[in-house]
Amino acid sequence: MSDARPSDTMRALGVVQAEAPILHQPARPFDLPAERDAAKQILDELFAAAARIGEVHPFAKGMGIAAPQIDIDRAAAIVQPAEPEAAPITLLNPRIISRSDETDEQFEGCLSFFDVRGLVPRPLTITVEHVSLDGATTVTTYHQGLARLIHHEIDHLDGHLYDDRMRDGVSPIPVDKYRQTGSAWSY
Repeated sequence: MSDARPSDTMRALGVVQAEAPILHQPARPFDLPAERDAAKQILDELFAAAARIGEVHPFAKGMGIAAPQIDIDRAAAIVQPAEPEAAPITLLNPRIISRSDETDEQFEGCLSFFDVRGLVPRPLTITVEHVSLDGATTVTTYHQGLARLIHHEIDHLDGHLYDDRMRDGVSPIPVDKYRQTGSAWSY
């Protein structure tokens, strides 16, 4: 990634950084299908941002980006699973409707403060209600690493960053101390 700090690189790629107010407020939901064109345009912008970011940083654990991270106050996010052949997941107006009691704690990164990694507890399974461009509601269950990625992006849409979920007394560590870059999460 050059000599620039990781957060400076993300800022240069159009990613809003943690101090921005838009990241600390709930995103506005879409009225679908009435706002189909607007939602489609925002999804296209998210995919374009993800492609730019993917050119400068590999994501062995998968990656996601939410509309507020590109300075758009709408409830849209995308997730690219860790498996390169897996289709990306689009989330419009997502809402977690259930979560498992079983959790684990793993390190996460965030494009909006990419200089650190944080140890975040999350449920191993979540069930999410989301809406398609045509307005149909879908309920999908996600497990392990994919549940972690999806939950992280939904948090963005709810106005939360992962450090809001870290245990009391636990702080993010500098990325240069993080030793799992390039490795998948382990379960």
